[in-house]
Amino acid sequence: MDQASRILAKWAGSSETGKELVSHERLAVGAWKKAVGKRLAERARAIKLVRDRLIVGVDDEVWQKNLWGLRNQIMRNLEAAIGPGIVASVEFRILPPKIEAQRAQEVALKAPDEADNIADPGLRRVYRNSRNREAAGRKTA
Repeated sequence: MDQASRILAKWAGSSETGKELVSHERLAVGAWKKAVGKRLAERARAIKLVRDRLIVGVDDEVWQKNLWGLRNQIMRNLEAAIGPGIVASVEFRILPPKIEAQRAQEVALKAPDEADNIADPGLRRVYRNSRNREAAGRKTA
């Protein structure tokens, strides 16, 4: 039984009214994780297919050199996943992962509370309650 990716790859070569049924790029990028494995795909991300060359973004030069040594095995795995003829070579480019935008978190820079210097917990509570009542009274006046 043929894999679905191979069937789609065969369809991608044929055309119906001038339009390709499935994009070669989507096939190649989609098969990348299966060809290299989950852990390696986290460090090396298939970006796009330019003609018949798959562009892969890697974190640094060390990954680039190591994956270059494995390129023949990776090509065999890609051909097994999507069929021959779609990807002729793989190019590894140093493209660190993009950092997602992060929401600024409010950093409460509070002055140290003078009540913390009171050793007795009961007196500390009385002092804080008294201070809060006084501050509330100033707001209403």
